[in-house]
Amino acid sequence: MKRRGSLSGRIALLCIAIAVVTGALASVLAIGLIRSADDRAARRTLGRLADAAQSRIDQSRAGVLAQARTRRVLTVLGVRYGLIRRTGAVISDYPIARAAVRPDDLSKVSAGMPVSASRTVNGKRIYLEARPTLRDGGGIVLIQAHSDATAGGDAAVRRVLVATLVGVGVAALGGVLLARRLARPLRRTALAAHALAAGRRDVAVPVEGPAEVADVAGAINALAGALAHSEARQREFLMSVSHDLRTPLTAISGYAESLADGVVPVERTAEVGGVLAGEAKRLDRLVGDLLDLARLNAEDFRIEPAPVDLVELARSAAQVWQARCQAVGVEFRLETEPSRAFTDASRVRQIVDGLLENALRVTPAGSPVVLSVRTDPGAHARVEVRDGGPGLSEDDLEVAFRRGELYRRYRGIRQVGTGLGLAIVQGLVSRLGGTIEAGHANEGGAQFTVRLPPSNS
Repeated sequence: MKRRGSLSGRIALLCIAIAVVTGALASVLAIGLIRSADDRAARRTLGRLADAAQSRIDQSRAGVLAQARTRRVLTVLGVRYGLIRRTGAVISDYPIARAAVRPDDLSKVSAGMPVSASRTVNGKRIYLEARPTLRDGGGIVLIQAHSDATAGGDAAVRRVLVATLVGVGVAALGGVLLARRLARPLRRTALAAHALAAGRRDVAVPVEGPAEVADVAGAINALAGALAHSEARQREFLMSVSHDLRTPLTAISGYAESLADGVVPVERTAEVGGVLAGEAKRLDRLVGDLLDLARLNAEDFRIEPAPVDLVELARSAAQVWQARCQAVGVEFRLETEPSRAFTDASRVRQIVDGLLENALRVTPAGSPVVLSVRTDPGAHARVEVRDGGPGLSEDDLEVAFRRGELYRRYRGIRQVGTGLGLAIVQGLVSRLGGTIEAGHANEGGAQFTVRLPPSNS
């Protein structure tokens, strides 16, 4: 598998890249401004020096002496000095001064016009200022190398570069520290997730860091708790199912061995056969319930909805359950009002049979079991099964559809089935897009109410 870069590394690289780009842009902008300002300042300064030298020569009576003094002052400032004769010749001790003056510069000076220029001479960039002089009809020319004029600016540029490098370094260090701080809780969360995947359920991640990271840590903690609770319920359910399987298997095994060994009297053969048949039916019912639960969770669980007349469905069910109730002395009543639903008729019959099976099991002789069908004011079809049995407590109502919960509470106290019937009924109702709730019946026992989507027709 291709190895991916770490989040901390990417954040650090991003911070460094941002710092480098920002520093580079700031440096380019600052250096450009410094260079531009230095250029303007150098040309302005050299122009002022040229104006001052022109004025000094024009106003001084000792012309040659004034020129010598001006030359000394300018030399100290790093400025090259030259004279332009009336004939157009350039007189200077500096070859660069003679080479820098062009014919058009001489023409302007001869016409009494100042010259201000920046050009490259012999591979060096220079500033040039020329001024006409009234004293001798010629002029003066001042030359200054760009490097001399902008020496202060170069020092400022170096300081900017140093400051930029320091800033980039500080930003990079801050990015690395920030990346580690952000990645640390995520790394702990990832380790916790791996621990959960490995089977640990005592995982607890500190909820800290930014809101998003804290949300992830809280979700991992909630997942660990939910997994622990779910697995505890599964273990409890498996223990219960194992016990229910072992009981009939023990009876079947014992009686089968007795029959095989010939220790069962002939007159008791029919009795033993009845016991074996009964225990086999218990096993078959338990296995069937387990298979129904498995099918409910399958993606290919088939539902074939169509308009259904619930009154006809209830009458068909009543023909079967009327006889079953009479056989054990339980009163069966059917209450119907016109009601239709858009649903799967076979699944609804499975729900009704499951609820009636549960009701008949706990209802004593002489008490009623009621199947009711009608339509709610909200147009939802309503199917009720009520009984006159011992009923359910308020605590029981909250867990009535939790698989095996009522079985665990009432095993050995009242008649119980496999502990899966109500869970299967709830799953079927949910698959049909309906709702189911448990409550107290007017007959004194439990009431289960199923609401189904109304018919579209």
